[in-house]
Amino acid sequence: MDLLQYSFFQNALIGSFLTAIACGIVGTYIVARRLVFISGGITHASFGGLGLGFFLGINPVLTAMAFSVLSAFGVEWASKTQNIREDSAIAGVWSLGMALGVIFIFLTPGYAPNLSAYLFGNILTITMTDIIAITSLVIILIVVFSLFLRKIIYVAFDRDFAMTQQLPVKTIEYAMMFFISVTIVLSIRLVGIMLLMSLLTIPQITVNLFTSDFKKIIWGSIFIGFFGCVVGLVLSYFLNVPSGAFIILILVLFFLIIKAIKSICKR
Repeated sequence: MDLLQYSFFQNALIGSFLTAIACGIVGTYIVARRLVFISGGITHASFGGLGLGFFLGINPVLTAMAFSVLSAFGVEWASKTQNIREDSAIAGVWSLGMALGVIFIFLTPGYAPNLSAYLFGNILTITMTDIIAITSLVIILIVVFSLFLRKIIYVAFDRDFAMTQQLPVKTIEYAMMFFISVTIVLSIRLVGIMLLMSLLTIPQITVNLFTSDFKKIIWGSIFIGFFGCVVGLVLSYFLNVPSGAFIILILVLFFLIIKAIKSICKR
């Protein structure tokens, strides 16, 4: 409990809670529409934006967000209008982003920037600016999903049916790609580029073991995500290891335990 008196730990808890909400909402859409591979491609493409930010001497989060959004739109556009297989477009964006990131970082004058917080995550470095940004995103996501939840579910589960109902399918898809990109970039400090895809999927598939209800998966994912963040954060603090790795480890172990218990109960 003594940890709670430190402002950096308070920021870490608040950031964990807000990130769990954002990833719970967006991750449920990702899993429902089977966009896990796309989210991985967007995550790694953001590395090019980070490198560009360091090279230009500006906030790397802003350039990473621009890279992520453009990459997401590019994959959506190429796969839907240019007869390019979606997995091929993702692979191209994935590799291009990583390659550009390496080049920009190599060309950055002076000392090489410390990338460990971005690659592997360190929630203890979160700032009030980060909290304000993720809070804004959470508010927008809650409003959008509250107003358009049924339409989003139609598009996520059956795109063709949504089109027969005269729903703005393309608008919804591009809007969700935008929210996925922004959520990914604002969550990088929590678990890092290398592990972020797990935070967007593991809580959802854990809840999906018990229910297929979209709303229940969102709520359950938020709870499991925050639980994993808090436990991983505390353990990483005392063991002095990257918080991102411990958060994902806790989530994976929790999933395996729940899966094992459910399998035993079925026998």
